[in-house]
Amino acid sequence: MTDPHPVAPPVREASKLGQFSWALFDWANQPFFTIVTTFIFAPYFANVLVGDPVQGQAAWGFTQSASGVLIALMSPFLGAMADAGGRRKPFILAFQLLLVAGCAGLWFAYPNRPDLILPISWAVILATVGAEMSIVFNNAQLPNIVRPERMGRLSGFGWGLGYCGGLVSLLLVLAVSMPSMLGLGAGDRPLFGLDVSSRELERLVGPASALWIAIFVLPMFLFTPDSAGARRQPLLVAAREGGRSLLSTVRQLPRFGNVLRYLIAFMLYNDGLAAIIAFGGVYAAATFGWSTVTLGIFGIILTVFAIPGSFLGGRLDDWIGSKRTIQFAIAGVIVATLGIVGVTATHVFFVVPADPISPTRGLFGSLQEKVLMGFALILGFCMGPMQAASRTMVGRIAPPGMTGEFYGLFALSGRATAWMAPLAIGVVTAATQSTRIGMACVLFFLVVGFILLWKVREERATV
Repeated sequence: MTDPHPVAPPVREASKLGQFSWALFDWANQPFFTIVTTFIFAPYFANVLVGDPVQGQAAWGFTQSASGVLIALMSPFLGAMADAGGRRKPFILAFQLLLVAGCAGLWFAYPNRPDLILPISWAVILATVGAEMSIVFNNAQLPNIVRPERMGRLSGFGWGLGYCGGLVSLLLVLAVSMPSMLGLGAGDRPLFGLDVSSRELERLVGPASALWIAIFVLPMFLFTPDSAGARRQPLLVAAREGGRSLLSTVRQLPRFGNVLRYLIAFMLYNDGLAAIIAFGGVYAAATFGWSTVTLGIFGIILTVFAIPGSFLGGRLDDWIGSKRTIQFAIAGVIVATLGIVGVTATHVFFVVPADPISPTRGLFGSLQEKVLMGFALILGFCMGPMQAASRTMVGRIAPPGMTGEFYGLFALSGRATAWMAPLAIGVVTAATQSTRIGMACVLFFLVVGFILLWKVREERATV
């Protein structure tokens, strides 16, 4: 089969250990997104720390939008700066330290302390900025460490490995919170003497994520080469050159029309995906009153389906191309989102009545929860290919020698409107007093992004 991806090969492909260590970066960082910003700490923040599901969802939305604005402002300049200096690892290290510091601060999110909402929000913002910005520079290493025909496979492998890390972290949370469920002890008391009344388990996921990152990010620093043929320039020189390069690129963006169209499409559909992931656990907890254990099981099931989706999506990416893989995945996410927002405590599929939810029901024991879980599994299977192929697409179409800068613009497009979906959810939720109507906002971003992607060509730009 003819290679549909005419991408310049790296100067020297990294070793298998170097490539695996690059992918392990996703394993190191995914628990932050899985147990902090999605399934465990985010619902705790909204429903316990803030204390009101509606105001809590709105507050979490405003927190995420603030971090999105900061990432959007910094990522293009820092990406261009990394291209000018040729080194990515110093930037990765700096932002990973921010991530670790922010995660550690979440331990102080004591319940019944409304005075802590603002400082904990800043800790979440700090950690989110650190995570997302370090990902920019790790992504920019991809075209430099692997042949073009294997970029999709390695990217998908990284996402799949990341979801495996998220799954393991959720299992650990479940084991600590409910040891009897896994045969690790008797009774319902958490392990290590964690205090239920002060919500030590939910607060501990932040420092635990920090420790996980510190351990598993090390192989990337040790074994993955830092940009083949890198130009090692002083920081201030790289900053000046990066700034000039970014301004030049912005002026020339009309010349890179195809890349610009892709970045705008990604900006919208990724914002929708990020919002449904970030608010899915919050919405389910508010709708059904799910406990931390139930949310953990929900996250485990979702992640189990995301893992094969990522691995298969990586192979599909190299087979049919990144664009088509993204299109199939977006379609699946749209269907899943429609199904999820069509479920309430009294109805499924928007208008079909369902029996009242029994407080003595078993795990996911109501019709409403079963339907939501079905659509959530579709979401889980599709989100990995959508994210992995989107990352690969930039490596396939970015101009030669400008991967860091365009991955910075990729991060900008992924975060420039990242404040909009959470803000829309927060504003609409507060205005309508309905978490369901607030969640439905993400459909706009998914559908418009899907439409814009049709005009994007999967071909490498020329300088």
